[in-house]
Amino acid sequence: MATKKTTTKARKSPAKAAVAQKGASAALVRRARVYTLVTGGTGFLGSHLVRQLVEAGERNVRVLATTNPAWLGESGVETATGSVTNKADVTRALDGVASVYHLAGRVAPGREDAHGMYELHVEGTRTLCEAANVAGVKTIVLASSSGTIAVTDDATALPNESWPPPLDIIARWPYYASKYYQERVALEHFSGAGRRLVIVNPSLLLGPGDERLSSTKVVLDFLARKIMAVPGGGLSFVDARDAAEAMRAAMARGAHGERYLLGSANWTFDKFFGRLERLTKVAAPRFSIPSKFAVPGARALHSLYRQWKLAPPVEPAEIEMAEYFWYFDSTKAARELGFAPRDAADTLQDTGTYVRENFLGKGAFV
Repeated sequence: MATKKTTTKARKSPAKAAVAQKGASAALVRRARVYTLVTGGTGFLGSHLVRQLVEAGERNVRVLATTNPAWLGESGVETATGSVTNKADVTRALDGVASVYHLAGRVAPGREDAHGMYELHVEGTRTLCEAANVAGVKTIVLASSSGTIAVTDDATALPNESWPPPLDIIARWPYYASKYYQERVALEHFSGAGRRLVIVNPSLLLGPGDERLSSTKVVLDFLARKIMAVPGGGLSFVDARDAAEAMRAAMARGAHGERYLLGSANWTFDKFFGRLERLTKVAAPRFSIPSKFAVPGARALHSLYRQWKLAPPVEPAEIEMAEYFWYFDSTKAARELGFAPRDAADTLQDTGTYVRENFLGKGAFV
């Protein structure tokens, strides 16, 4: 007669149970989500970057910003409300983060907000880098400005990333000075084994989506016929959508400690306004004023408007900057990041259309 064989499950000893529990906890840690943090993700460049990340299939994107518009939540992006100048906000936002796009910034041409720009760009970056070291972040891609390298008084000069910083020039303008020191702070405070800091230096950002007119105001002023004379200098510009793509490429393959200049065109202001005229049918200014008269004149006009308690039509710093040449060579970004900006005319067309429809009304191009 066959007998029924029975088996019993051995009970784990307390020690073995503890080991099993520890193993399960380790597995949970290994499966924890790894985030990409974007600071300044609601700004002009940041909003394009966040949308591109989502469209590319990035699932774990977190945005640190002082305000969180509805489109962030609708995109499935996690939000962290706060400022990079606040250590507690930054520490909380970096939880579980492996990579950071640092775009938080403020653009102002004059000296009125010099302290605020220094606090945000320099001290905020210091706070972020120090907290990132503690949190175990591996890579930071920092959005700086071409103005920390590429501004000269020579129309024939074409700076690249190895060009010496023009400190004697940019020291006059708090925005560019603070961006220069932001780069230095980042390089000093985020380095070492296993860490990578990549700096991208876009020129004037144009294209659609600049809700705050942080860099497309020159197009608005042109369309509103506020620009009465052609400055003597020249500018470089790049589409914000192309700059966002370059930042993603910098995250993937940018080299530690390297800078990458991003620009699609180097044009005199005369050529720039001429192209805008052809695209928008708004007449460009026909005459220029020598810089030795333009800058003092703008300062005098600014003082008068301030005395009258009115908003001045133009900032003296803007006039002064427009007498310089902001040209440069983007060969390094093309070679190492695959940077290939769209046609400059398409960028101008899209910028003009966006500004017209959102700030001037659809009848502005007649």
